[in-house]
Amino acid sequence: MDTTDVVIIGAGIVGLSTAYAITQASPGTRVTVLEKERGPARHQTGHNSGVIHSGIYYKPDSLKARFAVQGAAEMVKFCTEHDIPHEVTGKLIVATERDELPRLHALVQRGRENGIPVRELGPAQIAEYEPRVWGLAAIHVGTTGICDFGAVATTLARLATDAGADIRYGAEVTAIIRRGPDVLVGSTAGSLRSRSLVNCAGLHSDRVARLAGDHPPVRIVPFRGEYYALTPPRSGLVRGLVYPVPDPAFPFLGVHLTRDVHGGVHLGPNAVPALAREGYHRRTIRARDVADTVRFPGTWRVARRHWRYETSEIARSLSKRAFTASVRRLLPEVRPEDLIPAASGVRAQAVHRDGTLVDDFLFSGSAPFTHVLNAPSPAATASLPIGREIADRALAALQTA
Repeated sequence: MDTTDVVIIGAGIVGLSTAYAITQASPGTRVTVLEKERGPARHQTGHNSGVIHSGIYYKPDSLKARFAVQGAAEMVKFCTEHDIPHEVTGKLIVATERDELPRLHALVQRGRENGIPVRELGPAQIAEYEPRVWGLAAIHVGTTGICDFGAVATTLARLATDAGADIRYGAEVTAIIRRGPDVLVGSTAGSLRSRSLVNCAGLHSDRVARLAGDHPPVRIVPFRGEYYALTPPRSGLVRGLVYPVPDPAFPFLGVHLTRDVHGGVHLGPNAVPALAREGYHRRTIRARDVADTVRFPGTWRVARRHWRYETSEIARSLSKRAFTASVRRLLPEVRPEDLIPAASGVRAQAVHRDGTLVDDFLFSGSAPFTHVLNAPSPAATASLPIGREIADRALAALQTA
């Protein structure tokens, strides 16, 4: 049995940032990352929109607000230093209905409370940024950008490895046993003995916590985010990033328009229940995942609370015309034939038993365990400061071992 100081489960951007942060904060600490896939960033990290979020949406003093604002600046610097494709594009948040105006003004105030520069725009000023976009009013957020988060994760893996970390792919964790001050971790690539364990398993983080003998206060309920892309001849309809005013009662941002670092424009996502935790396709069904979701009381309480919202999401999923109609609120010229299907992602949404959706990043566990139980968007943006936060917790666990 090999021996290490810290085991990290999961080689997404958060797990790899944590490994890199440990090697920087405590050189010589032995770090081993276990990843069940054959490479890094195969799930949430590799299936997102590539947006560097500003932090404007999040409650002041929340972990999301603090880490997103800090992380956005750090991510741009990291991409610059390591020659990773990126661009600080800015974005528009656009109100298309009068009843959205109070929420838009509330976002202006929230942005200022979070230290984010925002500019309020009228219809003529919207056209200066996005000539084909229509709205009653908007705000411009200058610190939003785009990058290739898969490339960021690959770079973090290389930096962590160069600093002495051991990253093992094809290593699915099958057992976690507490043995005195040590943790024994069994995987499909062998067994390890360590004194600190970090659970960055994303879509499976609650299961890993239970495997470790803990009782997480939440369950992961997967939502698939479905996207279309504009056909190349129509990609010029959108210059940068355009978002609707979000509904504060739901954690998703609505159908938005996102230019990526390769010049394409993605539209979406829909947020529909997934029938598998890795259900990137509508027809992907995993009986265990469905059973876990159906048996969990929080699932049904979420459904009762948000059924109107979710019904509209499902309608857009099933009908390209319904999806196009939603896009046309922001981009009136778009037609169904302008849209082609694009890759989907799955959000690991943590839900309490009472049906409350976890709104902030959530860490739990006591030494020797650190469980990252909720780290969806903007976790990629915030991954560098999140990694340092988790690293501090993992290193503190070593001191108590």
